[in-house]
Amino acid sequence: MNLQDPRPPNDRLRRLTLINSVIGVTIAGISTRVFMISVPTLATALGTDMLGISWALIVYQMAGIGLGVVCGRVGDIYGHHKTYGFGMAIMAVGSLLCGLSQDVLQLILFRFLQGVGGAMIQSSGRTLAFRAMPAGSEGKAQGLMSMSHQFGFFVGPPIGGLIIDLIHWRGIFFLLFLPSLIGAGLCYMTGRAAAPSPARQQAIDYRGALLFLGLTILVTILLDQKIAEVVGGANQALLALAFAGMVWGFIAHEKKTPSPMINLPLFSVPVFAYGSVGLLMGCITQGLTMFITPFYLQEVLKITPTFMGVIFLLPSVLSMVLSPVSGVLTDRIDARFLLILGVLTLMASLLIGAFLKPDSHWILPTVLLALTGIGSAMFNTPSQAVMIGSLPKENWGTAIGIINGIFGLGHMLGISLSGIFLTLAFRYYSGIPGTTPDPGDAQVFVASMNVTYLFALAISVISLLTSLKMKRIEN
Repeated sequence: MNLQDPRPPNDRLRRLTLINSVIGVTIAGISTRVFMISVPTLATALGTDMLGISWALIVYQMAGIGLGVVCGRVGDIYGHHKTYGFGMAIMAVGSLLCGLSQDVLQLILFRFLQGVGGAMIQSSGRTLAFRAMPAGSEGKAQGLMSMSHQFGFFVGPPIGGLIIDLIHWRGIFFLLFLPSLIGAGLCYMTGRAAAPSPARQQAIDYRGALLFLGLTILVTILLDQKIAEVVGGANQALLALAFAGMVWGFIAHEKKTPSPMINLPLFSVPVFAYGSVGLLMGCITQGLTMFITPFYLQEVLKITPTFMGVIFLLPSVLSMVLSPVSGVLTDRIDARFLLILGVLTLMASLLIGAFLKPDSHWILPTVLLALTGIGSAMFNTPSQAVMIGSLPKENWGTAIGIINGIFGLGHMLGISLSGIFLTLAFRYYSGIPGTTPDPGDAQVFVASMNVTYLFALAISVISLLTSLKMKRIEN
């Protein structure tokens, strides 16, 4: 299936295509959330600290950012069924290798491989779902994909917690192996009937893809606290200059190449431009919340992984239920109302985080997570739907790749920025230069966490402003 096909050849293939897309996006959701809930256990098991294990999260997002757009482009040219099938196979292999990791460096490497598969699944899976739905159902399609992703979030935490408590942490990765193979098999079945892509003669901007991946790596290095301490301030300044030069080179290259990786004129469409900025800021706050909260629950409040998995059910259930509702409403009413409501709900969750205490009842962080689930459903779904719907259909694959890149960048920045602010605040409150955040010192850790949530609250104001600007959206 490719973007030029009006729909799959018959209803049976259309249903299979939708089922296949649901499987892949669900697997991507499980891969994200089951790992997120296990980071305290993994840090202990692999002999690393909070900042060290964060890299296993960051590289997964890095792969999605650096390769998400080019995967969408590859799907546009060679067919999304092929790209999707390869992604499912890579996810299966990456999951198996993650489960066999012997140290944190191996885990980081294999998580990057998992991220490559995830980038291919997200870009082509969502595109296949969009093309399998009737015209004018962009909001419903996005709602279905969001619900599938949230279903992965829903089943991931409780299953992951039980596996960690009753079996072993390695089992959380082996969990993804078989469904990934099933998805690859389904893709082979549905892909045989797909028409050849008329975009086959177009070139892929490999140089632009390499430059973009380099930008992703550089921004990650610049934001990492451990690397900053190793290279020193002077070398950090040189890296910043290299990053600025690479940005200039990337933009110059994309403007002159006949088949760019990122079609920069897409950002001249106001809805797409405002939506990109707002979505990025919203994802930063969501990534920050999902990284810090498990450490607070397990290390400060002493909640077991199993019970923590149950707590993480609530935001997943709420987002899973509300995402399709939000998608249907996006097709019927002014999306600006949903966007503003979603941002305000996310801001309320961050405000709770800013006032948590070392002895707070577990119900408070549970409410925080619940509001995060509601806010993300009301904000993410309409934001993506109207961004994609504002563009011609031949740009949907590239646009979905860009959106997936924004998601990855936002969550990666959320993890990195939370590490920066948490570290700076922890050093200030503890009075110990060079120390790293330690949840064992509950008073100092929670005070530092409060400051980090306030920082996220300030960032979310940008999402509110962009939502107010998107007043001319028509659905």
